[in-house]
Amino acid sequence: MLETSARLLRLLSLLQSHREWSGSELAGRLGVTARTVRRDVDRLRELGYPVNASPGTGGGYQLGAGAELPPLLLDDEEAVAVAVGLRSAAGQGIDGIGESSVRALAKLEQVLPSRLRRRVSALNAFTVPLLRGPQLSTIDPAVLTELANACRDAERLRFEYRDHGGATTRRTVEPHRLVCTERRWYLVAWDVERAGWRTFRVDRVTPTPPHGPRFTPREPPAEDLAAYVSRGVSTRAYASHAVVRLLVPLQEAAARVSPSAGTLEPYDEHSCLLRTGAPSLDVMAIHVMMTGVDFEVVEPEALTETIRTLRDRLSAALDRTGDAVSPPAPSGSEVA
Repeated sequence: MLETSARLLRLLSLLQSHREWSGSELAGRLGVTARTVRRDVDRLRELGYPVNASPGTGGGYQLGAGAELPPLLLDDEEAVAVAVGLRSAAGQGIDGIGESSVRALAKLEQVLPSRLRRRVSALNAFTVPLLRGPQLSTIDPAVLTELANACRDAERLRFEYRDHGGATTRRTVEPHRLVCTERRWYLVAWDVERAGWRTFRVDRVTPTPPHGPRFTPREPPAEDLAAYVSRGVSTRAYASHAVVRLLVPLQEAAARVSPSAGTLEPYDEHSCLLRTGAPSLDVMAIHVMMTGVDFEVVEPEALTETIRTLRDRLSAALDRTGDAVSPPAPSGSEVA
C-alpha cells in the first residue's frame, strides 16, 4: 500500500508539469507497466483529480483544471524558493498579500521536512529586508486581478481615476498590459475618449463595472513597455527634463539608477546617457548628484547654470563653517 501511495504521488508530480505524457513515457518513469499507469490514473480520478486522456498514437495523459487545488509536490530547492518568495511578498504593496503570505508560509512550514524547516528558519531569522523608497499605497489584489483579466480578455475597462492632486475623472480604456516596477504597479491602456495611450497608477484606479465590450487589440505604444513606462514616470510626468552623461559603464549605472528615476541608454563602453525629469532644476541637480558618479550635462544649459549656483552656495557654506569635524563613528558598527 505504501509503495502504491508513493507511486501515485510521483505520478501526480509528473502530471503537474503541465505537459502531455504518453502512457509508455509514464510507465518508463514509474518503472511499471502501461496497464498499471491506467489503473493509477483511474485512482487519481477517484480522488478528484481531473486527468484528461486523449486516444490514439499521439495521445496521452494531462492534468486538467479542477475545482479544487491539488497538493503541490515540490523538491527541496523548490520548497525553499517558495518559502523565501512568500516571505518577500509581504512588502510588495498589494493589500492583504502580506497576511496571506504569512498564513501560506505557516502551512508550508508545517509540512516541510525538518532539514528544510531549518534552512527556511535560518533565512527568516537572519535576513533583514532593506526597502527602497517611502511606504507605498497598497493595492487591492481584487483590483489587480480585475485589470489583468480585462487585459487578457481584450475587454474595455471603466474606472474612476484619481490624479496627483486628488481630482477624480471617469475613464474608459482598452487595457493592454500591467507593468510592475520595484515600487508601483501601472496599467498601460488606450484611452478611448482622449484617443491616446496613457499610463495609470493602479493604486489610483477604482473600477466601475460593467466592463466591455470586447475590442481588437492595437499595436502597443512601444516594443519595450517597461522602458515606455519608465520614461513616463521618470521624465514625461515632470516639468523639467534633462539628459546627463554618466561617466560609468551602463551596467554600473543600472545598479545605481532605479527604472522609476530615469532611463539609461549606452553612449560608449565607459559611459551612458541618463534621461530624467524633476519638478525643478534645483531638484534635478540634487537628483543627479545622488547617483554618486561623475557626470556631465548634455542638456539643458540651464541645468549647468543651476549646478554652478549650487556649487557657489556650497563653497560659501564651507567658508563660513570652516573645517568640519567629523563625528565619531557609532560603536559596534562596521561596513566592509
